[in-house]
Amino acid sequence: MSTKFKNFISNQIKRFPHQPEFVQAVSEVAESVIPFTSENKKYDNMILERMIEPERMIIFRVPWLDDNNNIKINRGFRVEMNSAIGPYKGGLRFHKNVNLGILKFLAFEQVFKNSLTSLPLGGGKGGSDFDPKGKSESEIMRFCQSFMNELFRHIGPFTDIPAGDIGVGLREIGFMFGQYKKLSNEFSGVITGKGIGWGGSLIRPEATGYGNVYFAEEMLNTNGDGFKNKKIVISGSGNVAQYSCEKAIDLGAKVLTMSDSSGFIYDKQGINLEKLNFIKYLKNIKRGRISEYANEYKSDFFEHKKPWSVKGDIILPCATENELNFEDAKLIVKNGVLCVSEGANMPCNSEAIKYFQQKKILYAPGKASNAGGVAVSALEMSQNSIRFEWSRDEVDNKLKEIMKNIHDCCVLHGKNKSDIDYVKGANIGGFIRVADAMLAQGVV
Repeated sequence: MSTKFKNFISNQIKRFPHQPEFVQAVSEVAESVIPFTSENKKYDNMILERMIEPERMIIFRVPWLDDNNNIKINRGFRVEMNSAIGPYKGGLRFHKNVNLGILKFLAFEQVFKNSLTSLPLGGGKGGSDFDPKGKSESEIMRFCQSFMNELFRHIGPFTDIPAGDIGVGLREIGFMFGQYKKLSNEFSGVITGKGIGWGGSLIRPEATGYGNVYFAEEMLNTNGDGFKNKKIVISGSGNVAQYSCEKAIDLGAKVLTMSDSSGFIYDKQGINLEKLNFIKYLKNIKRGRISEYANEYKSDFFEHKKPWSVKGDIILPCATENELNFEDAKLIVKNGVLCVSEGANMPCNSEAIKYFQQKKILYAPGKASNAGGVAVSALEMSQNSIRFEWSRDEVDNKLKEIMKNIHDCCVLHGKNKSDIDYVKGANIGGFIRVADAMLAQGVV
């Protein structure tokens, strides 16, 4: 590591001692970008230092009434990170662990992810420490309406366009969009992930999971390989995990695992579409625990465990940040993995990533491999603007093309003599577009 990199990271640790996820994300990018800017002097002009500082951070209280008419208070956030190449774009997360550091890390990652799509989107992220689990539908509606009562003044179709994330699905998007429409007196594409009948796009629910598999397929194709007959280990059982599973099945693979915070299921026979539909109902409608799958299909359930002990050819971490550590990575490599592609945001910690790269495992960072969601969100915005709806096949084909272009960008900037460093490729490819726009716009 260079002295410049060490000094840069040391400075960030001192500035943000209570934001470890943000420092981790910045460090991972800086390790690729600082050597690049040192060789390309036009970028060595405090660009990265400017890029890591949000343009705007909004924090507000969210009061709401529970079903017993008790007043509850949560905290709402929106981190508007960078608008050099377009309006802020990024999801809203509702989870008890949400804090400013988590959202800054997600917003920073979003800047690079959105840049890689080649679409005109800046980066942002937001949410609340509100936990939807265990809340009634009426309580969630009242919270979402109160949350939007403040957020609406900071967003707009040409300013900041939120979407969903962990804890924010179609139900929550609907409640927030309805309140925004009431407050603003307009029907616009200000939130993406909407229902098909009221401004949403076909393939949007599937986009992050499908895109993750499309990217992994592109990586495998560089070695003349693919998903057919491969064993797949997936973590998570939410939207990204469900549609990563669905597309992997479609490509002829055998999915063995899915998980939630209670543990993971291991189905030796493979999760087929019928079983996947059960999981969709269980998680999206019933809001149940993944252990119910084991009871229904007589498969194994491992309580409070992660699925990394299961042998698989392709690993798709689709749950949450830092769910896969160095010890997990060693076990995964020992089990003969070919490819690891991140469906979640930063699910592998730094040590795990370096180990995968050291062992020459095909590894895709989330800023590249899970960019399909925001890509189709941009397509939803386009459809809202022109008052038109594309067919499922049209959107899916556009998604495939975008993911292929992201892969090509990573190869262009990450190709070494003997292999492809997808981390370096994604970081530099995403950085260049934002940096060029920032330089063109002056010191702003």
